[in-house]
Amino acid sequence: MHTNAKVGNWRNMSKHEQAIMEFERYFGHPPTFVVRAPGRVNLIGEHTDYNDGFVLPMAIDRAVWIALRPAPAQHVILHALDLKQSAEFSLESLKHENQEWVEYIKGIAWALQQAGYPTEGWEGLITSDIPIGAGLSSSAALELASARAFAAVSGYPWEAIEMARIGQQAEREWVGVNCGIMDQMISAAGQAEHALLIDCRSLKTELVPLPPDMTIVVLDTATRRGLVDSAYNERREQCKAAARFFGVPALRDVSQTEFDAKADDTLDPVVFRRARHVIGENIRTLQAVSVMSQKDVAKLGQLINASHISLRDDFEVSSPELDTMVDCAPQESDCYGARMTGAGFGGCAVALVHTHAVFNFTETVSTNYQTATGLQPDIYVCTATDGATLTAI
Repeated sequence: MHTNAKVGNWRNMSKHEQAIMEFERYFGHPPTFVVRAPGRVNLIGEHTDYNDGFVLPMAIDRAVWIALRPAPAQHVILHALDLKQSAEFSLESLKHENQEWVEYIKGIAWALQQAGYPTEGWEGLITSDIPIGAGLSSSAALELASARAFAAVSGYPWEAIEMARIGQQAEREWVGVNCGIMDQMISAAGQAEHALLIDCRSLKTELVPLPPDMTIVVLDTATRRGLVDSAYNERREQCKAAARFFGVPALRDVSQTEFDAKADDTLDPVVFRRARHVIGENIRTLQAVSVMSQKDVAKLGQLINASHISLRDDFEVSSPELDTMVDCAPQESDCYGARMTGAGFGGCAVALVHTHAVFNFTETVSTNYQTATGLQPDIYVCTATDGATLTAI
C-alpha cells in the first residue's frame, strides 16, 4: 500500500512516470518501453468519414500510456491501472470472449496476424487520462498504443497509416463497431501544433497549422452517448441510400450543384437532410483548411457554428445538453465558434477561444451550463500533440 508521501508524489507525476512506477510495482521489474497514443478532437468534418469525405481532427494532450516489457512466451499479460482489472491471453489461440477493453488489444493482435505481421508476447501496465465515453476516442488510442507496443517487442517498423488501418480493422471485425478511419489515423499520425486534414477515401493527409492565439477547448456535457449504435447504423444506411439515389459510390462524390439540381421530391425527406449535411460538411471542412491557412479565425468560427446547426437539424445527432453547451459558448465574446464533436447524442462540444480569454471562458461557460442544466461539466483546454510514440527506458 502506498504511503501518503507516495500518493502525493504519484499525483504530481506525469502519466509517463506513473506508468513506469506502477509497472515496476505490479510486475516487480522495470519496463523496457513506454508507448503513448493520443485521443482526438475533431475540429470539423463530422459523419463524413464513412462517406469517403474529409475530416479535420487534431491529436490532443490526453492519451493512453502503456509501460511494457517483452514476455518470454506467446502471451500478453495486462493490468489496467485505472480500472483495477487484469487480463491475459495467448497469441497462439486468440478467442473473442467479450472482455470489454481487452478485446481491443486482442483485436490488434488478430489484425496484425491477419496482415502477416509477427506478434510477440509482452506484459503491460495501461493507464489513460482520456475520459471514457466523451467522444474523444479512447478506444482508438488504446488500439494504436497496443499496435505500437506490438511493434516494439516484435521488431516490425512503425508505419502510421498502415497501423491506422490495422486499428480500424480490429475495431470493425473483432470488436464489432463499424467505424470510419478518422480516429485511428489521427492517433497514429497527428503532429504537435497542427490539425490533420484526412481524405478518408485515399487516406492522403495534409498538416494544417493551427492559427496563433487560438486555443481549442473541449466542453464535456457530463452526458454520455448511451445506446446509439442503432441510430449510427441507421444514418450510415441513409447515407448509402442517398449515394444510390445519385448513382455514386459515396456522398463524397456529389457536389453542391449536383445535389441542388437532382435532389427532387422522389428522394425521401429524411435521406435528403442526411445527404445535405454530409455534402455541406465536406465543403465546410475544405473551406476550414483554406481559412486556417489565412489565419482567419473568425471565418473558421462561422464554419464551426454552421457545422453544429447542420448536425443538429439535418443529421439530427445532437442532444439538448450539447445544444445548451454550444449556446453557452458564444455568449463569451472571445469565443469564435462552437459545435458538438464526435458521434453525437451526448459527450463533448468543441470551442475555438482566443488564448488570452481561456480562463474567463471556462469559468463562465461552466457556470452558465450548470445553471441551465443542473449538470457539472468537465472542461479540457487542449493542445495539439504528436501521434503514437515510443520511448525506450
